[in-house]
Amino acid sequence: MPLASDETLSGTTGHWLDDPVHRAFLRAEADRLFDFHAASLHPVAGFHVLDIDGTPLPDAPQELHSTSRMVHSYALAHLAGRADAQAIVDAGMAYLWSHHRDVEHGGYVYGLRGDTVSDGRKLAYGHVFVLLAGASARMAGHPDADRLIADVSAILDARFWDDGPGLYRDEFNRDWSPFSTYRGMNANMHGIEALLTAYEATGQEIHLDRAGRILDFFLGRIAPAHGWRLPEHYTADWQVDPSYAGNPMFRPAGTTPGHSLELGRLLLQYWDLRGRPDDGSPHTARRIVEQALADAWDPERGGLVYTLNLDGTPDVRDRYWWPVTEAIGVLAAFLKLDRAAADEASYRRMWQFAHAHFMDHDRGGWFPEIDAEGRPAATQFAGKPDIYHAVQAVLFPAVPGLSRLAPGLAEAQGRG
Repeated sequence: MPLASDETLSGTTGHWLDDPVHRAFLRAEADRLFDFHAASLHPVAGFHVLDIDGTPLPDAPQELHSTSRMVHSYALAHLAGRADAQAIVDAGMAYLWSHHRDVEHGGYVYGLRGDTVSDGRKLAYGHVFVLLAGASARMAGHPDADRLIADVSAILDARFWDDGPGLYRDEFNRDWSPFSTYRGMNANMHGIEALLTAYEATGQEIHLDRAGRILDFFLGRIAPAHGWRLPEHYTADWQVDPSYAGNPMFRPAGTTPGHSLELGRLLLQYWDLRGRPDDGSPHTARRIVEQALADAWDPERGGLVYTLNLDGTPDVRDRYWWPVTEAIGVLAAFLKLDRAAADEASYRRMWQFAHAHFMDHDRGGWFPEIDAEGRPAATQFAGKPDIYHAVQAVLFPAVPGLSRLAPGLAEAQGRG
């Protein structure tokens, strides 16, 4: 499919965030995503992973981050006025408590197949998403949200939070015995997201303080020392580990520019929640984001390459949907601060590429990856495993603020 014309995504030549046609497009795409992924609801417990056509994948495990992201996403849907969202939030909250929660050892197991634990590891990456789910469910008025927030917060405090550096440790066996000294950026980045949402939901300052400490490490110390790129992997004492290469999806070598885009948006969210102090945060966010876009945009094929070497040269040139969605989010944030022409052009380019290559216009949902010719592929992902990245890309530009997405959606719904 060729790149969409402006008229497909917007009705005017003005700024798309202000345009009624573009805003209607965002609402319609949110509904298409929620409609498609509603088929994930399992008739007994938890969720299915969906194939490309929306049918359940029979052998796919239910992973902790996926369960939690479904709760988060449909809590936002509930706040945006979706009448059918409550059942999905209910199912996810129940499954987190009855299946993922480890009553023997505490914490939350990572992978399940029905009632059987398929992966008992205790990962910070999964636990911070449980906090995100609880916080979003609280803002949607779920009666079990406080219980979940309290339980996972206690585990994060006792097992994962390392107060010396102000960062999260990564991983343990099911019984909390250590199996590695690995430290990583990804779990901490999503920890920021969860902590900021928990602060918005509860008002507890500890969440905001901890988010700030993690941001200070990565964007105040690491990024300026590495050419405004962010190494992914670290040793036990938080020194950059340039030789590490693990899971090709979750822990690829080098630096992942999509994470720089996420961190840029999260820094602006944190800055906004702190009352927008005169501390240079927008400039820092712009430095990290502009470097990522300059390094990662593929000038020949379009889209964003997945990983870079630490010098900024492309390493894994595969193109996935989620870095494009994160670019949309942070560019929308910049445009909310200043309707700059360069940001407008980049925002349009990302939407045009997503519309042409990742959005499934026939069945709904987004293709997670494309091949060298820009066609849907399935090398790293089976089916359409996730709603979270795409739905945030369509919801965040539709609200006026840099933070408090959930109240913004509720307010927009109240205005009709």
